[in-house]
Amino acid sequence: MEKYKEIIEVKAEDKDKGKRLDAFLSEFFQDATRSYIQKLIDNKNIMIDGKSKTKSGNKLKGNENITVKIPEDEILEVLPENLPIEIVYEDKDLVVINKDPGVIVHPAQGYYTGTLVNAVLYHIKDLSTINGVIRPGIVHRLDKDTSGLIIIAKNDISHVRLTEMFKDKTIEKRYVCICKGNFKNISGRIETLIGRDVKDRKKMAVVSENGKIAITNYEVIDSVAGFSLVDVGIETGRTHQIRVHMKSLNHPILGDETYGSSSELAKRQMLHSYYLKFNHPITQEEIIILGELKEDFKNVAKKLKLDVSKISRLYK
Repeated sequence: MEKYKEIIEVKAEDKDKGKRLDAFLSEFFQDATRSYIQKLIDNKNIMIDGKSKTKSGNKLKGNENITVKIPEDEILEVLPENLPIEIVYEDKDLVVINKDPGVIVHPAQGYYTGTLVNAVLYHIKDLSTINGVIRPGIVHRLDKDTSGLIIIAKNDISHVRLTEMFKDKTIEKRYVCICKGNFKNISGRIETLIGRDVKDRKKMAVVSENGKIAITNYEVIDSVAGFSLVDVGIETGRTHQIRVHMKSLNHPILGDETYGSSSELAKRQMLHSYYLKFNHPITQEEIIILGELKEDFKNVAKKLKLDVSKISRLYK
């Protein structure tokens, strides 16, 4: 019996009537290549109302139940690529990279090149092996269009301990984002459940049941008419957590097309992971890592006249 990494149920709506099956799936899996979508269809991993479909051109009638079976990754080899990365800290046990926006962390769903892992394999020769060939050294991740700090484990001992530290919430992570609108409360704590959006399975949402606890603390550090610069600390690491929580406050992150809307000001969501504080997994020495804002973030803040120097931990 074939094993699947995930089985996703999604419902086509009236507005989807007449759409090609491959086009509909491409909207759902926004990070997947067309060839990957085609492969899912060819391999009978797509079912509509319980029946397998093997033609990309199948037209939807609307109101169908679509089952998508995501097979286990079949990548046998991930090749090193000489891609630029910004290393901000490195020792014999771990390395911290200030990831650029637009970079996928590890190969998945048809993206087998151009990822952070491909670059890390080129620049760093010793990596942990716990997550296999697809995610060597990866203990956590950032969304493709979120920039900032990510920790890579260089051996299995540090990998195990870092994973435990993330689980035990002993790694302090802080982000900065530009949100739409001006907040009623200058600071606050958001504690909700986050799960799949029942109306749109492509998204996550604040839910009342069938979700996982998510805790976000925020502080507005500068504001102008219509926009706010917000410092965010997370106690949990749920998928799209900050983006979902900012939306729940009716202050979506600028440039976030999934949880807000597109913007001429920003080509991606203005969200950056800038601060990590933790005890070294081997030596127990306290480590504080700062990740400089990316140029596109600085430029957007400058256009809006938001003062990034008020990010006290980053600019002292």
